Amino acid sequence: MQPKLIIHGGAGSSLKGKGGVESVRRSLNQVIEQVYALLKSGAKASDAVVLGCRLLEDDPRFNAGTGSVLQSDGQIRMSAALMDGTSQRFSGAINVSRVQHPIDLASYLQNSPDRVLSDYGSAELLRELQIPLYNPLTELRLEEWMRERQENFVKTMAGVVAEPELVENAGRGTIGVVVLDSQGNLAVGTSTGGKGFERIGRVSDSAMPAGNYATMHAAVSCTGIGEDIIDECLAARIVVRVTDGFSLHEAMKRTFAEAHKNQRDLGAIALDRTGAIAWGKTSEVLLAAFHDGEKIGDTLDDEGTLTGCVEG
Repeated sequence: MQPKLIIHGGAGSSLKGKGGVESVRRSLNQVIEQVYALLKSGAKASDAVVLGCRLLEDDPRFNAGTGSVLQSDGQIRMSAALMDGTSQRFSGAINVSRVQHPIDLASYLQNSPDRVLSDYGSAELLRELQIPLYNPLTELRLEEWMRERQENFVKTMAGVVAEPELVENAGRGTIGVVVLDSQGNLAVGTSTGGKGFERIGRVSDSAMPAGNYATMHAAVSCTGIGEDIIDECLAARIVVRVTDGFSLHEAMKRTFAEAHKNQRDLGAIALDRTGAIAWGKTSEVLLAAFHDGEKIGDTLDDEGTLTGCVEG
């Protein structure tokens, strides 16, 4: 089977001009090229997902890993999840600090009897694995937090992209990777720094099946306002519909029509076992790119429609 891949770097308002589009496109395409090369070499889906998440976590432009936003107390707390569709096994770390790649904790926990850890458990796991401490703070995110502190946190969330000149208004920042490997196996990973400026202890959807879910039939990673994603149980809802016989595109269209009616602010990327690639959004822009087995495409110019699909 020809491998397929789709990734996202969040969702938000219109990208400012062609410069903003091209800057984000370059970042996403570099990740697509590296992950797809790994898939072409025969790598399994979950390994490709972890690589893609690590690369996106290392890009300070996106709100995950390096470049994560600060919570109301000025601390960074990140969450990540991994789900293997073949084993239908979910693992995740919630509100972890001082780590370069939160997805690594989720990956390790795939083979643990305790597969979702909170902040204290994640910190203890970091010590057990002897993973070096790492500070993911960037100057741009610190400046963003300082401005909001001076204005008494008027905004309810930080920007989706760390360069404010690229995106109008606030966005919703998360990164995600969905993969179909050459053996027909699906996997998905999602990682985030949270909303930014939120109450201490707030838990995002990224380390829940609502925001990151896969079976042998389909896999979905979500982005947007986490509370909206949780209320819609977005990722799991889409996957269940595919399992029940909907095509991936039909499942996306029905689910996003419901989310739009409910005035949710969210987005998602997805793959199914036939190789169909799909995406959806209620926000203006979904920062996503994909490889359909022949070429790279993206959703950066797709500001009008709720959903899109490339059939397998």
